[in-house]
Amino acid sequence: MGLLDSVDWQGNIFKNGAWTAAQGGGDYAVVEPATGAELGRMGQATAQDVAEAAASAAAAQREWAALPHTARAAVLRRAGDLWQRHAEEISGWNVREVGAVPGMAGFALHVAAEECYEAAGLPSRAIGEIIPSEEPRLSMARRMPAGVVAVISPFNVPIILGIRSVAPALALGNAVLLKPDPRTAVTGGTLMARVFEEAGLPPGVLQMLPGGADVGEALITDPNVRVISFTGSTPVGRRIGELAGRHLKRAHLELGGNSALLILDDADVDAAVNLATWGSFFHQGQICMTTGRHLVADRLYDDFVERLAAKAGALSVGDPVGGEVALGPVIDAGQRDKIHGMVTASVDQGAKLASGGTYEELFYRPTVLADIPLTAPAFAEEVFGPVAPVTRVSSVAEAVELAGAGDYGLSLGIVTRDVMRGLAVAEQIPTGIVHINDQTVNDEANAPFGGVRASGTGSRFGGAAANIEAFTETRWITMRGEPAQYPL
Repeated sequence: MGLLDSVDWQGNIFKNGAWTAAQGGGDYAVVEPATGAELGRMGQATAQDVAEAAASAAAAQREWAALPHTARAAVLRRAGDLWQRHAEEISGWNVREVGAVPGMAGFALHVAAEECYEAAGLPSRAIGEIIPSEEPRLSMARRMPAGVVAVISPFNVPIILGIRSVAPALALGNAVLLKPDPRTAVTGGTLMARVFEEAGLPPGVLQMLPGGADVGEALITDPNVRVISFTGSTPVGRRIGELAGRHLKRAHLELGGNSALLILDDADVDAAVNLATWGSFFHQGQICMTTGRHLVADRLYDDFVERLAAKAGALSVGDPVGGEVALGPVIDAGQRDKIHGMVTASVDQGAKLASGGTYEELFYRPTVLADIPLTAPAFAEEVFGPVAPVTRVSSVAEAVELAGAGDYGLSLGIVTRDVMRGLAVAEQIPTGIVHINDQTVNDEANAPFGGVRASGTGSRFGGAAANIEAFTETRWITMRGEPAQYPL
């Protein structure tokens, strides 16, 4: 039996261990971007739902945190197994609801399982340290669960960008309120809630509340919520950070990017084109780490553009359910129109359309923009679509200057035959992630992930140290054999 076959999820939210109608009773259609078909109905949470869920989560969290560490670890291990056991069902939803090609859907399932297995090791980690004291006492620092964590995840890779916060937060003894993007709430919310429900997570410890900005604001301002983990656009992240600051909440913000791929003058052009194609067009370019700027050494530039344009023109675009395609649909008409508007505006400013620049319905052709002005929107801003802007650089110094320009600082790729040279170049460019002889889109459950500048508030996902820092608080504890004596 499938994960969704045994529960009444249609039109409901998951609150305090039950699939139930939202307080307002509202629901909305889950739409397949490739066809426009309705795949089901999703409940629409309200601010009242948030208040009730947060209160019950706070109570459930205390009991969950008090369990032996082995019990929490066992739930996370079972959850990892369930992602694998139900891979076909979940992958099918990922393809249809998100528009992911099967390879991307399979990668998301792999990462989800690995995130749970990695998180399963957190409960048994050392949770403190002994501190020297000038007094006759035992002095300790101990890591404590933060309490209730709100996870707000986006539409583009909803499984990965939800589970990488949900799994470690749960493992460390927190309760979680999950708000997936309404467009992908089955993949990013319902299925995740079902995995942990089947894994034996106690009721109330994970609750799923799909909704819009009003639900997000209610999560951030609720007094029971202590930490907000948000993945999404930089403009929205700024507003969340401001609101969280006013309420003295910690906010972990993983935001946008406009990542550069540097093709140095000693690079192999075919290898560079292969990397560039994946970096810009994988998952329709709807990834925060997508390669948004290709900075190519002058002597390789014409050859690189010609080969990249030819490869882009040969890529298949279509419904990922219907067969093997390289690119599926973008998420909706609004995103398509934003992409096309940035492409046409860049061409109007002087960029050469070397390939693509057209669409049918939500299927946008992989696009190569050559000789793009540095002020053109497709170069200066995050496109979040299958667009590869390419510019010529006359020196490494110019490449470093351009790569470091702008507000973002998420990922960086450098292609060179001299890896030490590549590392030296990388050290001059502020980013949270660097890949030498690889493109900008990479993710592993045990590696720290995060950007600098407008790309976020630093590495706080992935690896035990980052996750413990993100989802726990530090408490100072002292103990004396006899009560202390004071002169007053």
